[in-house]
Amino acid sequence: MSNVCEVTFRVGSLDVDMFNQCRPSALLGYLQEAATQAAIEMGASGPEILEKYNCLWMVSRNWVELNAPLRWNDEFTIQTWHRGGSGVASYRDFDIFRDGVYIGQAVAQWVMVDADTHKLYRMRDVTEFQGTDGGERNKSIKLHRVPSPGEFSVAGKRYLGYSDTDINGHINNSHYADYACDALHMERHGKGRFIREIQISYIGECRAGEELSMATAVEGDRLYARGVGAEGEVRFEYAMTLADEES
Repeated sequence: MSNVCEVTFRVGSLDVDMFNQCRPSALLGYLQEAATQAAIEMGASGPEILEKYNCLWMVSRNWVELNAPLRWNDEFTIQTWHRGGSGVASYRDFDIFRDGVYIGQAVAQWVMVDADTHKLYRMRDVTEFQGTDGGERNKSIKLHRVPSPGEFSVAGKRYLGYSDTDINGHINNSHYADYACDALHMERHGKGRFIREIQISYIGECRAGEELSMATAVEGDRLYARGVGAEGEVRFEYAMTLADEES
């Protein structure tokens, strides 16, 4: 059996923005759905991991690179595989195709945490991971924290509510991209351009009822955002690179 999971999606009307491009949050959602399907096929889905190891899956970092934007009604395929289980983090790789043509890639770093203590669980102890990685297709990309620009500007507050939460009770990773794009006022930056690269570091867990102080920075084609909790600690960092669309 192949260790590569393939899932095909169609960009829905609710997932595109005013420029008829798939929003970053929606794309992250599709990647998460593909990863979830792959985990189900491995017998390592969220409910199974919770029952067997008393652990929760959590994304710690995301990176996406596109050669062209996805638009409404585009059918596209995500192929995904993991790189094996070592240390306390596991990488999951993705290739993205539209009409059989490669248009992008992504990498996500996942961790397992104890459901009660939130201590990190060592991946080598997860038997479902043994011998099921992508082999020759494994990417060499390593994810690090988003580099910090020279100076941030205050961009208001963001209240976190019920609609932002996921099955684990915390804010779903895809929603942070919406927080960043709203704070950056992408309606001012997106015309004639597309988001070529996305990078997110999830640093502190967020839950409904909290409020983040948002800050942003723009350096040429590179846009940054971060959210800071009430205690003054950075909860997430976001960066994206814009590119001109081909005429």
